[in-house]
Amino acid sequence: MAVSAFDLFSIGIGPSSSHTVGPMRAALMFVEGLRAAGRLDEVARVRAELFGSLGATGHGHGSDKAVLLGLEGERPEDVDTDTVPDRVAAIRAAGRLRLLGAHDIAFTEDDDLVMHRRKSLPLHPNGMTFAAWTASGDELAHRTYYSVGGGFVLDENSTDGPVISADTTPVPYPFRTAADLLRHCEDDGKTIAEVMLANELVWRTQAEVRSGLLGIWQVMQDCVTRGCEREGVLPGGLKVPRRAHALHAKLAAEDGAGDPLYVMDWVSLYALAVNEENASGGRVVTAPTNGAAGIIPAVLHYYTRFLSVATDDGVVDFLLTAAAIGVVLKETGSISGAEVGCQGEVGSACAMAAAGLTAVLGGTVAQVENAAEIGLEHHLGLTCDPVGGLVQIPCIERNAVGSTKAINASRMALRGDGTHVVHLDKVIKTMRETGADMHTKYKETARGGLALNVIEC
Repeated sequence: MAVSAFDLFSIGIGPSSSHTVGPMRAALMFVEGLRAAGRLDEVARVRAELFGSLGATGHGHGSDKAVLLGLEGERPEDVDTDTVPDRVAAIRAAGRLRLLGAHDIAFTEDDDLVMHRRKSLPLHPNGMTFAAWTASGDELAHRTYYSVGGGFVLDENSTDGPVISADTTPVPYPFRTAADLLRHCEDDGKTIAEVMLANELVWRTQAEVRSGLLGIWQVMQDCVTRGCEREGVLPGGLKVPRRAHALHAKLAAEDGAGDPLYVMDWVSLYALAVNEENASGGRVVTAPTNGAAGIIPAVLHYYTRFLSVATDDGVVDFLLTAAAIGVVLKETGSISGAEVGCQGEVGSACAMAAAGLTAVLGGTVAQVENAAEIGLEHHLGLTCDPVGGLVQIPCIERNAVGSTKAINASRMALRGDGTHVVHLDKVIKTMRETGADMHTKYKETARGGLALNVIEC
């Protein structure tokens, strides 16, 4: 499977790539399949069932809303986030759905959208099924999907077997591991960004890659701006106050003189702003997930706003380098909190950001890999235990801490010569094994850790 930077950095909707973006895409895939088969007009009833982590924390992650919108034909990258609450309220009040915006059916949410809190499907914790029937009760279609992290959706019923993507485009530098990636760099004298760019050129021109990545960067900047502007309390019942607005005002009023860590407060602000937007269901860039969406934007803001060497070309190289590390993480590890805990989300984002920053600050290929390894290694074992099933506590602060750790990992790698004992592939293998050993209650089910103990308090 060929994975593009634009697969890893996709524009979507909060609060979760696996629980919101993935289910919306799966629901859309299901109804588009009905239309392609010429059966959409025959549908009288649709039923969706969410299992495992989706069922356990789906309400807090907006999975129910995402399914409704996906059935109506919405895409995560296009949906108007400001209208979502009213759209969902209208569907529920009327008890009607317009499949793909064209075919009207009755929809009773209590019966037709079921969250199984204790049942799981076999291939992945984020499983879901969709079924459709005619008015006479004949089943038209029944499909199973898995949301495997980062907004990627696996279709178990594919004629080719369970696949995440049908894209088998040959690329000039195929790689799954960090060792593969470094070998390409060494053999052809290329940077990691140059290797990733060469692969991207099988889908797009160089100008399209550059403009597309700068467009992704603009969405990240817009997200930070919105996060700094908005005040109030985050939705969901925990009454978590937005902090970015007040922190922005405070930092803007200071000059940081005499405080060597003043810049790091700005980095934390950028991450908080993004993840508060994500928690409120706003527009974010999946990087590589929504739960970890603040880290790469925060580190990129650090690069562009506080370092004199920053350029647009540097932003492009940063994202290409980060994406290459993301490909390795996705192919050989996991970026799903429901599968391996938050080490797969915040840990992966930290590794990607550390690698990107090291590359644009002149690091060698070995130093870039070292930075990614440091960033991931020191998130090993990190659990995913969202309080109330909401992507707020500890997720928002966790992004701020992950951002500063990425910068620290980069600086450590740049101060060395690239020589290190533990290599990235070994850390990714350890992450996957640790995730397999981790108890289910610590993997995005809201049944352990802070999710349990904060409520008890």
